[in-house]
Amino acid sequence: MGKTLAEKILSLASNSDVYKGDIVVVEVDFAMAQDGTAPLTIEALERMGVEKVWNPEKIVLVIDHNAPSPNEGVSRIHKLMREWAVSQGVTLYDVGEGVCHQLMVERGHVKPGSVVLGADSHTCTYGALGALATGIGSTEMAAVFACGQLWLRVPESLLISVDGKLPKSVYAKDLALTVIGKIGADGATYMAVEYTGEAISELSVEGRLTLCNMAVEMGGKTGLIAPDEKVVAFLNECGVPQNYPLLKSDEDAEFSAKLELDASDVVPVVACPHSVDNVKPVSDVAGVPVDQVFIGTCTNGRIEDLRVAGRVMKGRKVRARTIIVPASRNVYLKALREGLIEIFTEAGATVCNPGCGPCVGTHQGIPSPGDVVVSTANRNFKGRMGCDEAEIYLASPHTAALAAVTGEIRDPREDASRSKVGFGSSPTT
Repeated sequence: MGKTLAEKILSLASNSDVYKGDIVVVEVDFAMAQDGTAPLTIEALERMGVEKVWNPEKIVLVIDHNAPSPNEGVSRIHKLMREWAVSQGVTLYDVGEGVCHQLMVERGHVKPGSVVLGADSHTCTYGALGALATGIGSTEMAAVFACGQLWLRVPESLLISVDGKLPKSVYAKDLALTVIGKIGADGATYMAVEYTGEAISELSVEGRLTLCNMAVEMGGKTGLIAPDEKVVAFLNECGVPQNYPLLKSDEDAEFSAKLELDASDVVPVVACPHSVDNVKPVSDVAGVPVDQVFIGTCTNGRIEDLRVAGRVMKGRKVRARTIIVPASRNVYLKALREGLIEIFTEAGATVCNPGCGPCVGTHQGIPSPGDVVVSTANRNFKGRMGCDEAEIYLASPHTAALAAVTGEIRDPREDASRSKVGFGSSPTT
């Protein structure tokens, strides 16, 4: 019987022949923890009596969720992380370097066919590169730091086939939300959500990262896309040598569920308050007044996303508070060189340092009670951005940027002249 991509990766990692439902002990290729989870991991290691990690070259810590520190308590946590990283010889990405998930891929820590674990639920993002990546708890991460292994149950796989081409003004974020709306917030619990089809092949690597990032929002254990020449080119740019397997699911692999979509039927959508699966066409909520717009995060803070926002905002003024947070220092520098930071600033937006920004609701733009927020993040439950009386709509960068300059939710197809001209285009083309 053939194997799914998830089964192939876990077979390699466990040096055994495994299928869905099997319990395996895997060798971990890379591990990451951020400032919301690393302190608990460090404390657990101390309780275990572990003096040295298994391999400091395969571990990174990232300060991104509360960066810069908003208070003394967080500053103490950051100090703990810095001192521990030095003592262990572990790489630490400090304030301003960016979001952990962006850094993991652009700094070359993820390879196709590898197993990557992170103490963060959106670790599933890396499946866009053909890695089996998933989030785990802080105590589990302590065990990984100690021995470089972890037991996992091989997940069932959900195959999502998307053929055809996405229409103009429709983005990977719209596709991700459309899928979640159909499957539900718990419809793919502990499954490997694998995407395939013509529309997926047409997406850039950055678009695929958006798709896999949101796999956990339907309960998925991980998101996966078989690596291709676009992934190889992306990794070459990141300085990753081509010494990895390009795996894909067998034609006779057994998928526990399948969903087929025609890309041409996908329309711009938003996830309405207060659930990521409360998905509606943008046209159904057009005209809702907006108080704040947030463009950034591990979902949509990459350079392609900022280019989309730049095309929409160029020569316009914002009519709602607008916060823009590049996903990494590299993204920030690219945006600066391309004139995007100038476009945002002239429009009246606030551009913050690379990091998670207001996504987790601790600083840099906590909304007030009654505020309506349009965000390019991945979660919109009550209190997500720090105020349980705010209403958060999740959207693509185009829909969010259009809300910023109009002060209300509008269908980006009405703004088609500023729609994507092809990923990688500058905002001036």
